[in-house]
Amino acid sequence: MSLPAGWWAHASAIVDDGARIGDGTRIWHFSHVMPGARIGRRCSLGQNVFVAGGALLGDNVKVQNNVSIYEGVELCDDVFCGPSMVFTNVVNPRSHVPRRHEFRPTRVGRGATFGANATVVCGHSVGRYAFVGAGAVVASDVPDFGLVLGVPGRLVGYACRCGVRLSVAPGDASGDLACGACGERYRWDGARVTESREDAPRA
Repeated sequence: MSLPAGWWAHASAIVDDGARIGDGTRIWHFSHVMPGARIGRRCSLGQNVFVAGGALLGDNVKVQNNVSIYEGVELCDDVFCGPSMVFTNVVNPRSHVPRRHEFRPTRVGRGATFGANATVVCGHSVGRYAFVGAGAVVASDVPDFGLVLGVPGRLVGYACRCGVRLSVAPGDASGDLACGACGERYRWDGARVTESREDAPRA
């Protein structure tokens, strides 16, 4: 098929008419983007990625191999989806019971990361720069910068924008802290982590 200038898809990929794709995005082997999908600029979709109509990907989203992004999933800018991680959009699926009218949305904030084989149960939000470890199952909302591990997923700490674990854990006293790797500064109020920078992005 003839592809418009500005983005690229491998010859084995299927990009349906009606999909909206931003400049600089690359779509690799055996992937399928359906009508109504919206994908931003400079994204990368690895091998065997599926993007449904109604899914929304911001700019610079990296989706590794074997990931399906279903209707109702919204990924903000700079999200990273590790290999074979899973999104869902129905909490109680049955083959013989139609439930398209029961889809529950999933919103993922800017800069969040999902490790390989992580699963996100639909109807929850994942905050900005949150970090979901490999194999973890997200079954509740994840706060900004939250570090979630295990099955079911538990909030075990917080991660810097650069991805390094911050030296604060739930229950610690409040105060200022800095990332030991990049020096980025944060405020811990005893319940949540926020950025100290006035120009910090809020998406």
